[in-house]
Amino acid sequence: MVIELDFASDTPIYVQLRNQIVKGIGKGELKAGEKLPTVRQLASDAGVNTMTVNKTYQILKAEGFIKTDRRLGAFVAENINMDIEFREKLESEHGLITTIAADSCDEPSYALEGSVFVAGAAIQWLRDEMHMIDNSAQSEELAKQVKDTNGVYVVPAFTGLGAPYWNQYCRGMVVGITRGCSREHFVRATLESLAYQTYSVLRAMEQDTGLAIERLRVDGGASANDFLMQFQADILGADVLRPGCIETTALGAAYLAGLATGYWESKDEIEKNWRLSHRFIPQMTDDTRTERLKGWDKAVKCALMWQE
Repeated sequence: MVIELDFASDTPIYVQLRNQIVKGIGKGELKAGEKLPTVRQLASDAGVNTMTVNKTYQILKAEGFIKTDRRLGAFVAENINMDIEFREKLESEHGLITTIAADSCDEPSYALEGSVFVAGAAIQWLRDEMHMIDNSAQSEELAKQVKDTNGVYVVPAFTGLGAPYWNQYCRGMVVGITRGCSREHFVRATLESLAYQTYSVLRAMEQDTGLAIERLRVDGGASANDFLMQFQADILGADVLRPGCIETTALGAAYLAGLATGYWESKDEIEKNWRLSHRFIPQMTDDTRTERLKGWDKAVKCALMWQE
């Protein structure tokens, strides 16, 4: 298998390396049980440092694609289901990661994953470091007190930007500040940054799959924020659906356990348990959406320029 890396790409080298190895497994170029090059050997062959390869192997191991042994090295895992659909959708071309979404009794399900490095942590930053809010719920209260951000954009790239930019060197930015910027504008801009980052990931998914996102199901603590969910629907131009139970990660683990033990007979039975709590419908005009997204793109470019 020949490794070809694009050092000029915005996609991190370790992600490119990971994608090519997964693609090699899917195409049968790397067989189950086959020994992979050592970290030092692959680093030399690919022209990268050993830390990059080591990180790649750690990700592949966590995803179940390879097994590692301290003495024997790394090997392709034996139990990977290489169906046709998996082989066709191994690699994202727009900065996303192919991952195993779940593994039940019958066969694994695969997904496109886009990591956002800083989301809820941005709200914690407002509370703990900036002292602008006393608790997370107050962010919604303050955001609703102003009609917009007054031109302010917050890019919370505290540890770089994740998908689809994959830039660990850029840093956070606050742009568009004027004398009229208030605490409410700043808090609202920080909340909106979560929706903008999600928008970028979802648009990359649309480009990879060729499918239009008509609705978005949400979960987790941030989904309890009505302002954020409405803005997410507005900026995405699609309905946002919040379920009755927003702790979906824990619920999903319980469902998988139930399938494995026979408590539930099928995924269809589980699907019937889903209940809608609230539907957020887009209210923003197309022109306003285009203008807001243009401003966000400019703000992100400022953050990306920090490394130069």
